[in-house]
Amino acid sequence: MKIEIKHWWSGKILLSVEAEAVKIAVELAVKNGADLKGACLTGADLKGACLTGADLKGACLTGAYLTGAYLTGADLTGADLTGADLKGADLKGADLTGAYLKGADLTGADLTGADLTGADLKGGKLDNGELIDDNERPFFAMGPIGSDQRTLFAFSTKQGIRLRTGCFFGSIEEFVAKLKTTHGENNHSKEYLAALSMIKAHFDLWKKSK
Repeated sequence: MKIEIKHWWSGKILLSVEAEAVKIAVELAVKNGADLKGACLTGADLKGACLTGADLKGACLTGAYLTGAYLTGADLTGADLTGADLKGADLKGADLTGAYLKGADLTGADLTGADLTGADLKGGKLDNGELIDDNERPFFAMGPIGSDQRTLFAFSTKQGIRLRTGCFFGSIEEFVAKLKTTHGENNHSKEYLAALSMIKAHFDLWKKSK
């Protein structure tokens, strides 16, 4: 069938191709270097799509299904991902500067090296269904850190501060307990504890009341 993808504002056709599904059409477009800046893919089923390095600046991806999608290094600057399903999506190194991720499902999404400067994460969903607060700056990241030199992600949620690194997701208290059993009082543990002090200070400074 013929699939047309248009610019969200001007209505200009950015892509017109014969394909079995929107996901396949978008994958072909990215593979062939097509310009999809501002593409309107509202509600599109892009589960598992390979969009590595895709140029999707300002794209309208409201409510799009991107479960498990490969978006490594994708340019999503200013993209509207409001309510998008990004469960398990690979967003390593993606540029999400100024992206709208309000209400997006980020459960298990890999954000290692992703640039979330100015991104709106309010109401985003994390592991265990926990929701990100509507604080001015509800997200903080530090790294590389620890024995595996990973990124330590911190989120202000309705349930309190939550940390994510590697396979771990939980509270600061749970993280500290795991630190003691894994690293004791070695340098990795000391480095993480220093990072936790910075994380606490960050969220204290940017509470909703501020």
